[in-house]
Order: sequence, then structure tokens, then C-alpha cells
Amino acid sequence: MKRKTNTPEVYTARKTSKAVTALGICAMIAVSSVSGFAGGYLWSRMNEDGQANNKTSQVRNVKTVVSNDLSEVVDACSKSVVEITTESVASGNHAFGQYVQQGAGSGVILTEDGYIVTNDHVISGASSITVKTSDGKEYNAQLVGTDSVSDIAVLKVDGQGLEAAVVGSSADLEVGETAIAIGNPLGSLGGTVTTGIISALDREIEVNGETMTLLQTDAAVNPGNSGGGLFNTAGALIGIVNAKTSSEGIEGLGFAIPVDEALSVAQELMENGTVKNRAALNVSLYDTDQGVMIVQVLQGGAAEQAGLQVNDVILSVDGRKVSSVSDVKKIIRSHAPGDELVLNVVRGENVQAVSLKLGTAS
Repeated sequence: MKRKTNTPEVYTARKTSKAVTALGICAMIAVSSVSGFAGGYLWSRMNEDGQANNKTSQVRNVKTVVSNDLSEVVDACSKSVVEITTESVASGNHAFGQYVQQGAGSGVILTEDGYIVTNDHVISGASSITVKTSDGKEYNAQLVGTDSVSDIAVLKVDGQGLEAAVVGSSADLEVGETAIAIGNPLGSLGGTVTTGIISALDREIEVNGETMTLLQTDAAVNPGNSGGGLFNTAGALIGIVNAKTSSEGIEGLGFAIPVDEALSVAQELMENGTVKNRAALNVSLYDTDQGVMIVQVLQGGAAEQAGLQVNDVILSVDGRKVSSVSDVKKIIRSHAPGDELVLNVVRGENVQAVSLKLGTAS
């Protein structure tokens, strides 16, 4: 007998005027030595067996909050932001053996029945995940899917009638628009609100070894805010916080994943539990003084089929010079599986041009 499943509804909103589109970006993340802190959208939901339902939800528009008083906006969207705490088992030295390591972050509710988006680095390695909503209720969360490349993860809690976020669009953002950041700084101050502006739309930032194109904001960001929501003054979600940069004399540099990109990844996670439609060379790469070296070639993958070998040093990809693994990954991510391109590589004392048809990420 087939089990009955329901289709979740996702709340969306579009910018209705120049004023309404002042965006609220809540860029809050920080990575701690104890655990990663973190940061959506879904079209389909998982059935009771954990298998993806192929049906997609019907998106319906929801009236947004338009007010000169930000307190009304904050009240409307803060209920969709949750606190996340994690526990993982870590190995110590010979004296202490294994011990439980705790972490904290934030998340955003996507549907009334408990789908939540956060960052991959918030829940990475966690053996248990707990979600606390704004009304103080706590839920045990299950991991639906996660993607380290985009730093997006989707969780599910057993709840009904939760306050789902209104989803906006990051494509309409403009530098200078108001940003509202809501999250769980320091892992103990859930519901904290900070404001600022959108400082840039397409900053290339390296996060956990991956080069990402992110929104930049000057809204205050602290450890534990990762995975929180970025909202505009209409109360619509426009980004998922995932990085913060600060050092002596530097502050106000927060970064977030544009919501359009986050939703695309979340959709695949909901449908497949992983991201499948991503181009790949099917190799492992390593930065060396000589250049980007291939240290492993996946059997049967795109690189092997093209004749690439371990110890080949990549000089250029698709006609563009590369000097780091991040450079290579950035170029590959701009293509789709099946695209053909040329790599110039050093093999021994010779430079060779290798034609390759991109595969998919394993």
C-alpha cells in the first residue's frame, strides 16, 4: 500500500515597489573551533520512507508587510527564524578519548509542516540536531539533504502550523537597500535583529575551500548566525547567511547566499537528497607551487575518459588561466554536464591540450 503524502506550500513574494524592495539581508555566520555556525526553499517534500515525492508544490503569493516601522517587519519575519544546536562525537587525545562536541547556528522555516533551510557547515558531522522555534518549542530535526559546495542543507521537524518565511527574490536586489538580519548570535541569543544595507551583490568569497558568489552586508554578524535569514523591508527572505569576515580594525563584512541560488539547491535536496545536476571534472585537485595538480582521477569519470592523468598540472581551463583549485572550480561551475571544453596541462616536460566533456558530480 502506498503511503499518502502531502505537498508543502512555499510562501513567495516579489518586490512591488522601489520602497518595498529595500532588502533585508541578514548576513550572520561565523565558524568556531568547536563547531561550525550557520545557514531555502522547497518545491516538493519527502514521504514517510524518506523518498522524494516527484510532485512540486504550487507557489502562492502572500501579502507582505509594508511599514515605515521596522518593528512590524521584524515581528512578521522573526517567527520564521529558528535556533539550531548540534551535537557530534569528536576524538580527543589518549587521556580523554571521545567526547561530545556542541555547536550552534540558525535556520529559516520554509513550510508550515517543518522544512527548514540552514548551512551545510552548521550541521556537518552532527549526530543529533535540535531546532528551537521563536515560541520556545524544541524539536528533534532530521537531515533531508545537504550540499557542501553551495553550503546549503535542508532539515525536517515534526511540526504543523509553523511560521513559514515569505520568499522574495535576490535578482531584484540593489546596492544600498536596507538589510535586516535575524539569527542566533553566539549560540545563545536567538531572535537577535541587526540592520544595515546591501553593500555588494556579487562578492567572490572563499568559504571552506569553495569560491562562492555572495551578497555582502554591513549588518552586524556574529558566531551562531550562520543559516539565518536575510530579509528586506517588506519582510521577504532574500538570502541565507553563511559567512563573516572580521579582523583587527575590520568589521561589518557579512556575506549571504542569494535566495534564488539557495532555493535552487534546496529544491534538488528535497527531490533527490543530494545535488545531481552539477558539472564536474571527476578529479581531486591540489594547489602546488607549480600549479593546480591532479592527485586523483575518478574511474570512468570525465577526466579519465579524456585521458587526463595523476600528476598532470592544469594551466588553463576553457581558455582561462588558473592558479588555484578555486579558479578551476569556479570555471567548472559555470558550465553544465555535457559541455565540452579544453584544458591545457603540463605532463612531464610537455604542454598538452586535452579536450573534455564534463561529467556530473558523484
